Amino acid sequence: MAKKQKKAQLTDGPVPVVGAREPCPCGSGRRYKACHGREASHAVTELVHRPFEGLPGEPHWVAMRELVPAATAGLTLKDGLPEGVPSVTLATVLPMAWPALRRDDGSVLLALQNDTASGDLSRDLGDTLLRALDAAPGNPVAARRVEAEGPRLQDLLDLSADFSPLVHSGFEFWVPDAQNATPEVTASLERANAAAIPTVLLSGSEAAYWCETPEKNHLRWVMPHAEERLLDALARLHAAGASSLGDDTRLVGSFRAHGLTVPVWDLPSAMGAEECEKPAVAFAERLAEALADDTALTAEQRRARGGLTNRQVTLS
Repeated sequence: MAKKQKKAQLTDGPVPVVGAREPCPCGSGRRYKACHGREASHAVTELVHRPFEGLPGEPHWVAMRELVPAATAGLTLKDGLPEGVPSVTLATVLPMAWPALRRDDGSVLLALQNDTASGDLSRDLGDTLLRALDAAPGNPVAARRVEAEGPRLQDLLDLSADFSPLVHSGFEFWVPDAQNATPEVTASLERANAAAIPTVLLSGSEAAYWCETPEKNHLRWVMPHAEERLLDALARLHAAGASSLGDDTRLVGSFRAHGLTVPVWDLPSAMGAEECEKPAVAFAERLAEALADDTALTAEQRRARGGLTNRQVTLS
C-alpha cells in the first residue's frame, strides 16, 4: 500500500495568522494554537515592564497612565500627519472608555488609560493609533488583540519632539461642543467629572503632580532614576531627616509603575500646589546630591530603606 504523502510545509516567509483551532498554515498538520500560534501568543502576552522607555517625557506617560485623571498632550508622528488628520492628541481617558476616537474634523484622540490585550502597552497603543488614523471621521476605535510584530509607539512617534502634558480640571476636552454632545457622552462626561481628583502639574519640577483628597493632599512624583539607586538616595535623605517637603509633610512610600518609581508625600490640606513649588525644587537639589553619593549605606540608612521598600505599592 502506498504511503500517505506528507503535506508540504511552508518554510519561507512569515506564517500567516489564523484561528486558534484552524490547521497551522505551515503545513505541520497541527492546530495553529499548538504550532506557530504558541510562539505568536507568547510574544504578544510577554510583559514589557517599561513600555514607555525611549519616549520623550517617559515619566509623564506613566503619570498620565496611572495617576492623572484628566490630561492631554500633543503627539508628533515620525512620518508626519496623514492627509486629512490635522492633529493627534494623547488623552488620559475618553468617553465610553474608547481606546481612540477620530473626530468629525479628522483629528485623532488616543486614550492611555485602557485595558490592553497584550503585555506590551506600547504595541497595543501603536496598533490603536494606526487604526485611528485610518478610521472614518466621527467614529471611535474598538479594542482588539494585536499582532506580536506590530509597530510600537517608539516606531511611530518623533522621539525628538517635545512632550508637554496639559492637566485639565475636567473632561470637557472630550468634545468640541459639550452642549451638543449625545446623551451617552454627556452622561459619561458628568460621571467622569464627578469622580476626578483635582490634580496639578508643578511647574518647577519634572513630572511632580499635586493632588487634593478629602482627608489630605499628596504629591506624587514620577522619577526616571534606576529604582535601586533612587531608593538608596531616598533612604539617605530619610535617615538624615531631609526627605520631607516642609512642616507637616511626610514621605510615606512609593508606587512602582511601568518600570519607574513614584515617591509619594502626604501634605496638609492647607498646602496647595503653589505652596509645593519651592519645597519641591529644594528637595530635587538634595536628591541630586544623594544620588551622586556612592558610599555604602549606614545601618540607619538601611533601616530607612527597608521601611520605604515595605511601603512600596506596584501599580503595573
